[in-house]
Amino acid sequence: MSRAPGDAKPGPKERISDGLYGLGWAAVRKLPEPAARALFRTIADQVWKRRGKSVLRLESNLARVVPDASPARLAALSKAGMRSYMRYWMESFRLPTWSARRIKDSIDVSDAHRLTEGLDAGRGVILALPHLGNWDLAGAWVTTDLEVPFTTVAERLKPESLYDRFVAYREGLGMEVLAHNGGTAFGTLAQRLRAGGLVCLVADRDLSASGVEVTFFGDAARMPAGPALLAQQTGALLLPVTLHYDDTPVMKARIHPPVEVPGSGDRAQRTSVMTQALADAFALGIAEHPEDWHMLQRLWLADLEPLGDQQ
Repeated sequence: MSRAPGDAKPGPKERISDGLYGLGWAAVRKLPEPAARALFRTIADQVWKRRGKSVLRLESNLARVVPDASPARLAALSKAGMRSYMRYWMESFRLPTWSARRIKDSIDVSDAHRLTEGLDAGRGVILALPHLGNWDLAGAWVTTDLEVPFTTVAERLKPESLYDRFVAYREGLGMEVLAHNGGTAFGTLAQRLRAGGLVCLVADRDLSASGVEVTFFGDAARMPAGPALLAQQTGALLLPVTLHYDDTPVMKARIHPPVEVPGSGDRAQRTSVMTQALADAFALGIAEHPEDWHMLQRLWLADLEPLGDQQ
């Protein structure tokens, strides 16, 4: 994707980031898997020991999820959290080389019938996930095991070349990727759902003006309105999904009961109720496996600076 006229050229930091990601995709997939796992575990532990902003933010977020945790327990959770996060990256770098059989064998999905029955009914399905486990692996399972294509949305990254890498990576897994640019993406998602298609959205953080305020682990946060609005406008089935790792190489997934459209209230009220239901389902999965929640950014409104810091 070329830069638009007038766009700023990527700076040194952005070029370095793009180069490192490119090296990861090119080199990590060539390592023997035990070596790759050991490498990323070491990286996770080193990053955790430095106690940088991302680690401290993760620990602060986990303190809300596990409010009675001691400082030692929080430290252990954040260390496990960084290992989980690095496992996500290690798997993602290697995922394009995995066979269909390897993908199918690397995830165990509970209550998959909720998804397959919704698709068979032809009404369209929305899968909404938090930043738990490896959502790219879950998507690859959909396109390989179920052999169902789906559409998703990706946040634009800087530099543009890094965004292009992520889009190409996900398209290589069988996903249709739309840029997060407001109404255009929403309209395309609605078209796919009205045609009986599948849409997958990561939906546990939205600090935009259109975010819906929810109660999340006892305090106010904002989550995107898109999943609820799409379900209302298209009649699609809205299914929350949570993921987690355990001590095996197989990631676990759970497809929760559908979030129904309320029978009363205006659109804003219905959207609020449905988004809160999504938040509640996400909270169940996160509370059970907090170390697999990769939220290294500010989420709760009380944690934001007055001008809306989005670090």
